[in-house]
Amino acid sequence: MTFSAGKRLGFYELLAPLGAGGIGEVYRALDTKLGREVALKVLPQELARDPERLARFEREARVLASLNHPNIAALYGFEQSDSVPFLVMELVEGEILKGPLPLDEALHLATQMTEALEAAHEKGVVHRDLKPANVKVTPEGKVKVLDFGLAKALAEEPAADPAQSPTISEAATRAGTILGTAAYMSPEQARGKTLDRRTDIWSFGCVLYELVTGRRAFSGENVADIFGAVVRAEPDWSALPAETPANVRRLLRRCLQKDPKQRLQHIGDARIEIEEALSGGAVEVAPPKPARQRQALPWVIATSLLAVLALALAVIHFRETPGQPQVAMLTLLPPEKTTFGAIAVSPDGHRIAFTATDSSGRTQLWVRPLDSLAAQPLAGTEGAIFPFWSADSRFIGFFAGGKLKKIEASGGPP
Repeated sequence: MTFSAGKRLGFYELLAPLGAGGIGEVYRALDTKLGREVALKVLPQELARDPERLARFEREARVLASLNHPNIAALYGFEQSDSVPFLVMELVEGEILKGPLPLDEALHLATQMTEALEAAHEKGVVHRDLKPANVKVTPEGKVKVLDFGLAKALAEEPAADPAQSPTISEAATRAGTILGTAAYMSPEQARGKTLDRRTDIWSFGCVLYELVTGRRAFSGENVADIFGAVVRAEPDWSALPAETPANVRRLLRRCLQKDPKQRLQHIGDARIEIEEALSGGAVEVAPPKPARQRQALPWVIATSLLAVLALALAVIHFRETPGQPQVAMLTLLPPEKTTFGAIAVSPDGHRIAFTATDSSGRTQLWVRPLDSLAAQPLAGTEGAIFPFWSADSRFIGFFAGGKLKKIEASGGPP
């Protein structure tokens, strides 16, 4: 962490560090003017050194500050002190989400998440980094979704084309770091496409699946494996508890459709489905047969006691402080004496195509396997911009000289 307890930033006195991630460092702080504790998110230094980007972030912060909903952590303001830019945010006490949870509890928490997303989407704000680590549950059981829209606000340029996604491309950081937790990124996000509210619906499906099953919908030993699973694999639907209502099963499948056009289009529809499941009863237990009622009574009592014990253990497990979530970060170093342009991940999750510009201003297309440090230039791609992959990961499309071209990823004439 950059600062220690006792450091003052304007009217705020830092009390303790709370964590760090791709979006910045977070501290518990005291607002000495209002006498309340807040959370300060100190933003990356490259933001402070870029006046245009800083001004754009401030404009985005104003939009985020307009979100006023009980399930969204409030953003109080954006300030600077000693050239250090930071956000002043609501301090949310509680634990981050962690599954598995009893089905009813998971669905009640999911309902609150949908309400937060619905309120944000109505104002045109997309979260872009929804994951358990960005959702807290207060001691009173209220869900608070954190960091709405900050991934977009930190981007260098507006995401006007697929090559400029703030999560995948150079727009996230000059060093070429992929930010976010890969297991919760939508296929279009992993491929560097333009994002809309449907990317949040995918991430919501991943979070709900994990709350119910206790496992991630998509996993792997490394970032390449995870990306491959996201764009190609299906979750293990057999892992859903037997008592999961049919409409919740359908909802999860609709949220996790690879094609955004086939995906659930509005998060409010997810809220309606979950509320119907809750009103209808998530678990149905058949009554014992009358002829065996007296004989079965001791077993019913024992089973009930075991169920109460299991529920207590689950609640204790949920309230324990979870470990730091495994955040996937992939840092790409540009070829020597070049700077990054646009980056695109192959649909099979095995390779990255990117443009790089040398000191003379010459731009060329490069390809690098995710499991290797060696990148290879592709001959005949001078002047390439906006690279994208074919569905089978064999070809790379790009624009050059005002024309659309393609080339085999292994090389050859364009």
